[in-house]
Amino acid sequence: KVNVWHLMKKELRSYLLSPLAWVLLAVYFALGGYFFSGIIIITGQADLTGYFGNMAVTLLFLVPALTMRLWSEEEARGTSRFLLTAPVTVAEVVTAKFLAAFSLMLLAELASLVYVLILWRLGSPDWGTVLASYLGFTLLVAASLAVGLFASSLSSSQMVAGLIGFGLLLLFWVVDWISSSVPAGLGSVLKAISFPGHLVDFLKGLVVTNHIVFYLSAVVLFLFLAVQSIAKRTWA
Repeated sequence: KVNVWHLMKKELRSYLLSPLAWVLLAVYFALGGYFFSGIIIITGQADLTGYFGNMAVTLLFLVPALTMRLWSEEEARGTSRFLLTAPVTVAEVVTAKFLAAFSLMLLAELASLVYVLILWRLGSPDWGTVLASYLGFTLLVAASLAVGLFASSLSSSQMVAGLIGFGLLLLFWVVDWISSSVPAGLGSVLKAISFPGHLVDFLKGLVVTNHIVFYLSAVVLFLFLAVQSIAKRTWA
């Protein structure tokens, strides 16, 4: 819709004018360069599996910092009600803010293609695995951003929203680690909702429909929860 497109462009422009966004991107690239060079030196293989595995962990910290302002800032400035009295729905506002954050992360991922060029010059990478890894990581980013946006909808304090976002994402990480320490039935459930657990097959070059459905379902669920939270907080 036109409303979503215009709101997304406005939000993305706000990101690009924010020093915080550039600092986070700089950290993203610094860590990415460190992981990529370290793994290439250690393994000597033209492979991005280790790179994406490590970058997935950095999302625990980068995503909350990137998303904490998305709605909290509107409430802190007192512009939330004004924004929603415009001819837009809560769902359109949430979608636009999500797409803006997602677009910024996509730009970062596009810049990381330089690593693919380096691999191509150094050896013969498995292009199927490279493409599958990028797809899986992109879906993980989308799901993580949706969680962060939901967290931002819960508080007018950016710091609190950031901490909630970190806590929620950490929960989706640790469930995979503790799944082997609980009864089998519960362990299966915990594995099923693990964010990094669904990334593993992509890093092996396998594109499994169940994993795609899981990440997309997580995006839809947390955006829906964000819409409900914002509507309740704004008009309560």
